Amino acid sequence: MPQPYHAPPRAGFHQKLGPGGAASLSLAVVTVLGLLGLPWVFRFRQVLRGVHGDESGSVDAILVLGRRLEGDWLTPVFEARLAHAEALWRQGFAPRIFVAGGTTGTAARSEAEAGRDWLLARGVPDAAILLEDRSQHTLENLFNVRVHMRAEGWRTLLVVSDPLHLARAMATARGLDLEARCSPAPDAPPSPGTLAWWRRAALEAFLLHWYHTGMSYSRLIRSERQLERVT
Repeated sequence: MPQPYHAPPRAGFHQKLGPGGAASLSLAVVTVLGLLGLPWVFRFRQVLRGVHGDESGSVDAILVLGRRLEGDWLTPVFEARLAHAEALWRQGFAPRIFVAGGTTGTAARSEAEAGRDWLLARGVPDAAILLEDRSQHTLENLFNVRVHMRAEGWRTLLVVSDPLHLARAMATARGLDLEARCSPAPDAPPSPGTLAWWRRAALEAFLLHWYHTGMSYSRLIRSERQLERVT
């Protein structure tokens, strides 16, 4: 059976789009413009509501979503995600931490490897860290972790990311039928209320709209090739 499309390491924008990606992006832009921005406003409100997360109780694993490295170094956003995951692990939320993210940009190592090294330096044992080092974006982060979890018989996941990313991460997890909750990294930049924060919120609102547009488009045309990537 053919495997779902995965973007190659250091994929460019068009390679990350994959089957149907360009069409769904075009539809997302057209619907926002044609409906006078209303779909974007609706998703913007979802992004703002999602910043608080919904963690409660223990889970099988914590997942730190990847973030592109600067050279071979962690960005402040990625480091904040890892620090929050470490804190949750030490509080006993889960016995293991997934670190996700493949090789992107000009980095010589994957995001997952860089994240693992950071956790090891903080005293998290190697046996408690699992890597997902193939993915190029959030959808692939979650898709690949789902494969591992199903193979191990694990069901529940606590997804860690920066607050403005959580609405899209949660929508993606639900689309993949993952039993997931989300927890925001409180120290992740940008600072709430700043211009950079509002810009990021605006971008996340469009990306969330694009995700839902792609799901609807794939179901409408009944494309198995596209649906196998997102469900």
